[in-house]
Amino acid sequence: MHLLFDLDGTLTNPFLGITNCISYALEKLGRTSPPAESLRWCIGPPLKESFFKLLDTDDPELADEGVAYYRDRFGSVGLFENEIFPEIPECLAILQDKGFTMSVATSKPEVFAKQIIEHFDLSQFFRSVDGAELDGTRTQKPILLSHIIERDRLDPTNTVMIGDRKHDVEGAIANGVYPISVLWGFGSFEELEEAGAKAIVDSPLKLTETILSLDS
Repeated sequence: MHLLFDLDGTLTNPFLGITNCISYALEKLGRTSPPAESLRWCIGPPLKESFFKLLDTDDPELADEGVAYYRDRFGSVGLFENEIFPEIPECLAILQDKGFTMSVATSKPEVFAKQIIEHFDLSQFFRSVDGAELDGTRTQKPILLSHIIERDRLDPTNTVMIGDRKHDVEGAIANGVYPISVLWGFGSFEELEEAGAKAIVDSPLKLTETILSLDS
């Protein structure tokens, strides 16, 4: 069985870095940034989609400008304003020991995702780290998962997607992959249940147990 893991809100907690970078971008554009806690909804969806809403605009050039300012700060500072969730390395080690192959599948730009995985010494667990291109290619989870499945010749019926937002669930379902959702990230139980998650777990230990039960 192959396991696909989301990054933000699943493996690591990027709250500080993402909210600081959003505030920086909004201020650069002459806007007032809302409090950090009110920006939690921005963690998970493709970044440009969030800037359309944050800037209350349908102008793609303005949204792109927001993304550019965000990345100016994120690429040098915000990238590492981040922390790994407790018990995640132990969870990954158990799954690796049980013979599962694993990859990272994130809407975050791949260049940043790879740096984060290396920074937290998680690369030992993953066969690949896949994300979006800086031009926006593969920011949508259905497209990203389809790309990984085709490239790696995965059997969707023997593949699991683990994530914390509805986008992870929707990407999995669109590709015939089994979706498991986690509650230590940024999506609510209601959001994940409504999206169609097959299992919703509240700890890495429960995640490990759930995955092992699927393989028994």
